[in-house]
Amino acid sequence: MSAAVTTAVAEATRPRLRLRDLRLGTVLAPLVVGVVFLGGWQLLVDGLGIDPYIVPAPSAIWDQVVAGWSNIVDGMQVTGRNALIGMLVGGVIGVLGAILASLSKVVDQMAVPIVSALSVVPIVALAPVLYTMFGAAVDTGRIVVAALAVSIPVYFNTLRGLRQVSTVHRELMSAYAATPTQVIRTVTLPTATPYVFTGLRIASSLAVISALIAEYFGGPVGGLGKAITSAAASSNYPLAWAYVTGSIVLGLAFYVVTLLVELWFARHTPPTP
Repeated sequence: MSAAVTTAVAEATRPRLRLRDLRLGTVLAPLVVGVVFLGGWQLLVDGLGIDPYIVPAPSAIWDQVVAGWSNIVDGMQVTGRNALIGMLVGGVIGVLGAILASLSKVVDQMAVPIVSALSVVPIVALAPVLYTMFGAAVDTGRIVVAALAVSIPVYFNTLRGLRQVSTVHRELMSAYAATPTQVIRTVTLPTATPYVFTGLRIASSLAVISALIAEYFGGPVGGLGKAITSAAASSNYPLAWAYVTGSIVLGLAFYVVTLLVELWFARHTPPTP
């Protein structure tokens, strides 16, 4: 098979996302909206005299963030570790499951009801069951919850990407007697890669949310979820919102890191000859 043709096909199907796509407006617009939102929030709380148990003022939340930053960081590390492990495990399971489903129609048909059922399992019902199985003193249950939440979007997006290979590309590779390995390397994987990263970007925030919610139902005190419930139970609502702020920062960090990995991969992955 001609190396030039193989390179052309790979170039046509490789990811197109680049660092230059992140223009100033992409970053500046959310910052402006955030500043306006926080300013309006502060004015409403001060002007209407809203009680802290309903919603505290951003200034009060910020004071608690500054005062308890070390505790917030410790909670972010505990929750972030569970979310990261769950994201890695769930991502691998989702990608491998999608590959198997794309290669075998029988596996695909068998996986449909299973994945559909798993996608609607509520975390609030699953977490206590897992704590009974593995024990609340260990992080296994929280990691399983995060992995389950991650595997579903990664599976669906990867499977869709694997099925997006153009018929023209397949026929071209077949005409040049390409081996199955060459087809996978030069056509299938480059086409599916953007879909895989889309699933991972969606799952990155879900991993944090799932690990956080799972902490509400018991286990070590160090996580953000447990810290939020403890602060709210003691009527320290600004502190509870400070921990919520930490969880928002953690979720954004997961999303941004996943996006940067995608950008790096798109920039440094050359066409496969």
